[in-house]
Amino acid sequence: MTTRAPFLNTPFGAYYHRDVPHEDTEMTHVGPGTPGGEYLRRFWQPVCASEELTNFPLALKIMDEELVAFRDLNGRTGLVEMHCPHRGTSLEFGLISEQGIRCCYHGWLMDVDGRILETPGEPPDSTLKDRLCHGAYPVLEHKGLVFAYMGPADKKPPFPLYDSLVGEGQPGYRQSSVTGGKHFMPCNWLQIKENSMDPAHTAFLHTIVSGRQFTDEFGIIPELDFLETPLGLVYVASRRVGENVWVRMNDFMAPNVHQVPSNSEDGKSEHPFLRPWLTQWSVPVDNYNTVNLRVRHYTDEEWARPQRPPVLTFGQSEENRTYEERQRMPSDFDAFTSIFWRMSRHGLEHLATTDRGVIMMRNLVRQGIRAVQEGRDPKELVRTNGVVRTYANDTVVRVPRASTEEADAELVRETGRRVAQEYIDNPPTLE
Repeated sequence: MTTRAPFLNTPFGAYYHRDVPHEDTEMTHVGPGTPGGEYLRRFWQPVCASEELTNFPLALKIMDEELVAFRDLNGRTGLVEMHCPHRGTSLEFGLISEQGIRCCYHGWLMDVDGRILETPGEPPDSTLKDRLCHGAYPVLEHKGLVFAYMGPADKKPPFPLYDSLVGEGQPGYRQSSVTGGKHFMPCNWLQIKENSMDPAHTAFLHTIVSGRQFTDEFGIIPELDFLETPLGLVYVASRRVGENVWVRMNDFMAPNVHQVPSNSEDGKSEHPFLRPWLTQWSVPVDNYNTVNLRVRHYTDEEWARPQRPPVLTFGQSEENRTYEERQRMPSDFDAFTSIFWRMSRHGLEHLATTDRGVIMMRNLVRQGIRAVQEGRDPKELVRTNGVVRTYANDTVVRVPRASTEEADAELVRETGRRVAQEYIDNPPTLE
């Protein structure tokens, strides 16, 4: 927890507001042995895109650990500590071999599981390689991403098969993960994930303040609700569009995954549950940097187009936009990375009504961290096999207006909550 900065209530009071509270280290620090880092390590995390594993090793930094990913010549994927156990040379300069990776300095050969297979130069009767292992993490590949489990071996959970990533119940549901869906954010992971439970920002940042970045209807300030799910939380943003109510639901799936419905929805045509357009993990590089890894979901129609709609890139980095352009039309990158010196100081915030989802998410993360500290699983950790239900979607239902604006706002909010609760209680199969 953090201490509060003085509450200013007079003009020109900055002199009394110069002491900056410390960051909330329990949640924001991610290195080995930190409370937040140990919590994140209890879940499978994507570390890179499969297509990044070429003929050369890939140097990575994940949760403040320096690692090397590679695919050996037999097609097996490995994730190992960066520095060779012999003399510490980086394996990013290693030679990918038939079985494992060979250090460039003295030729030691490490398998994908860390076993040392060869120690050239040692006497023929040396047992050094049989008494020593190199640090390695279990990995698997799914939907174009390489996932690693970096926690205690005896706590390893099954890999969660989210229904949105296996196309459960939706014909022609395709996925694609490419390096275009990988973005580095120079800020702490938590403030990126908090955005997934902040539906008010879509009306302001993406429409009213910055100009239209999605459809015009995103500029309608929604009626808000937030509900718990078995995986975490959903926000429910419900908008009046003519005689329809457009219900938009975002998933937050602990610890650092969120799912987003389409940004081309306008709420003008009635339709039932439409599954998400995007799934994103925000994986800490260290305390002050994060990598976003995304899977884009396509319909058959989108997949068949000669120019397939890309993974969203606008506003996800500072590339190809001048500083003036970013000032004229700020987007996610500018909002995330400019928060309190790249890491939120919660003691400087003044949370408001629209921040209820952010508060709920922080509480959920903190409870998960403390569960790990007490030797328990976070309650959102999936330990069952099979398809895991998720809830992000767009739904548009016909609901005639109420007689007054106040009554209609309540009707819109109640409609959204009813739709959302029904989906949570009875997830659609859409066969």
